[in-house]
Amino acid sequence: MTATVTPASPSPSSPGAAPGVLRVFVGHRGRLLGAGTAVALVLGAVLLGGGSWPASLVADVSGPLDRVGDWIVDNRDGHPLFLYFLGHISNAVVVSVRAVYLVLLALGWAGVTAAAGLVAWRVAGVRLALTSVAAIAACGLLGMWVPTLQTLALMVVAVAASVLLGGLLGLAAGLSGRMHRILRPVLDTMQVLPAFAYLLPVVLVFGIGVPAAVLATVVYAAPPMARLTALGLRGADAGVMEAVASLGATGRQRLLTARLPLARKELLLGLSQSIMMALGMAVIASVIGAGGLGDRVYQALASVDVGAALAAGVPIVLLAVVLDRVTAAAGERIGAAPAHRAGLGWAVALAVTAAVAVAGRLSDRLSWPDGWTVDIAEPVNGAVDWMTAHLYSGVPLVGGTADWASRFTTWILNPLRDGLQWLPWWAVLLTVGALALLIGTWRTAATAVLAMAAIGALGVWDPALDTLSQVLAAVAVTLVLGFALGVAAARSARLGRVLRPVLDVFQTLPQFVYLIPVVALFGVGRAPAVVAAVVYALPAVVRITAQGVRAVDPAALESSRSLGATGRQQLFQVQLPLARPALLLAVNQGVVLVLAVVVIGGLVGGGALGYDAVFGLAQGDLATGLVAGAAIVCLGLALDRVTQPTERRDLTRKGA
Repeated sequence: MTATVTPASPSPSSPGAAPGVLRVFVGHRGRLLGAGTAVALVLGAVLLGGGSWPASLVADVSGPLDRVGDWIVDNRDGHPLFLYFLGHISNAVVVSVRAVYLVLLALGWAGVTAAAGLVAWRVAGVRLALTSVAAIAACGLLGMWVPTLQTLALMVVAVAASVLLGGLLGLAAGLSGRMHRILRPVLDTMQVLPAFAYLLPVVLVFGIGVPAAVLATVVYAAPPMARLTALGLRGADAGVMEAVASLGATGRQRLLTARLPLARKELLLGLSQSIMMALGMAVIASVIGAGGLGDRVYQALASVDVGAALAAGVPIVLLAVVLDRVTAAAGERIGAAPAHRAGLGWAVALAVTAAVAVAGRLSDRLSWPDGWTVDIAEPVNGAVDWMTAHLYSGVPLVGGTADWASRFTTWILNPLRDGLQWLPWWAVLLTVGALALLIGTWRTAATAVLAMAAIGALGVWDPALDTLSQVLAAVAVTLVLGFALGVAAARSARLGRVLRPVLDVFQTLPQFVYLIPVVALFGVGRAPAVVAAVVYALPAVVRITAQGVRAVDPAALESSRSLGATGRQQLFQVQLPLARPALLLAVNQGVVLVLAVVVIGGLVGGGALGYDAVFGLAQGDLATGLVAGAAIVCLGLALDRVTQPTERRDLTRKGA
């Protein structure tokens, strides 16, 4: 009996055993699936022919959706659902945001700056304190003090709600395999459904204003916290959990004393990702009345003023950097021995903040002084004009950015789109099902096929395949760059420190800010849409990859080193295989984040489903916007099932 178990559990000293078994298993399964798929293709060609999705299989959902929209409008002011449930949620959000904003106003610019510096000092030391003070002061120097406070108040409430909701969902998914399977498509929907698609129903229910903006932000920012919480809880060291259980600990004690402490790094990364994504929603939320920095960015871009948009976008990045650094440093102190007289230090910090705030109020200098501002709009606009004039075309040897965009579209995007649309509809379903079955179960394959079939039933088959071609190209570029940078950052602490602020800027700078420079450099079309998607999705892939590689058990690395393994062998035979859950999560996040920018791509010539989602919001057409959004969700669900092996399949392989 033991002889059959040993080959399925290779040690790091025999890294070739698992790949050999996996190759045999996948090769045998792949040959069977290949033969079956070939037979099915022949039968399909004979019985079904070719062509796009049949019109007879399209369901008209515009009528029911229009009736739902009319019902919401007619009953919003009198139905018990709105009066006694949704109305209380809306009031709670308004009161919370207003309370935070009034506290910030009462502190004044000096009090807020002092509070940021003193909290950072108590948490992480002088260096982070100086960074926080400089970042908060820069928001005022750019002339964005009041919008910064408005955005900060909104983000504090939205991030708190996102972390609470995401933490609860992740806790349920991490402790229950059934809940993990149930919540997985829910989280996919929350993260993949474009904001423009659900902004209209949110506005119909809550109206234009702060509640709708906070809810839209929570829907977008909670899934990373849930996913990473579940990843950390499910990845807890089995030996530690068994030792705790052997001591007679209850389920609650095992959770509080073992699982949560072991998942601390994943929880902190989830908090960081929620902060980044919440601030990334600031501009989109401004479309429905969020105000603050996002509204300044949106108004500036409406007049094609990149400089003014950057002046409002930079404070968003600075807020994200400060919040990320402070929360990360606070998390690192969790579980550490309390410093001597730590309480006294916090008391001093509170007293100094109060004294500074009172001094500012007595001197009637609560607002940032008007004379202490710097105008960066003009030099930024000049730099954009220079790049457009010198980099767009005519660059010796390499060609201009317009040439790159044209070649990428001609050689990659067009053949990929034409090839997908040339395939018969049933061949696409068959291919998706075969790929999902190769790495998953029959249930996984059925889910992927049904998701693709739902796209055809919604009547957006050809636009969906156009979007799919852009997503596949963007995901491929994102994963190649993300895995390379993530592995390099994990193996080099210096590179990790250099990349961290760059990733912060890329992840938090609103897409609308760099959309105009992207269009100026690459023109209008599908290529700039892919560039925008890569810029947005790359930071998350790099972060998760680096975190997964760093978290590999040092004992396994030491064992491989003692056996004479080179650095390359350690990477490919120890670190990457042991970091497989994090790498799969990085793939998942790359897919969903690229899909999340599909709508933004629709604004710069990407067309397809992204354009339909934007058109639906702009025209108040609930059917068009939601159908496009639902189709994007179905694409994300199908891609997730094709790229994410299921746990049941993993267990089958281990026990094979």
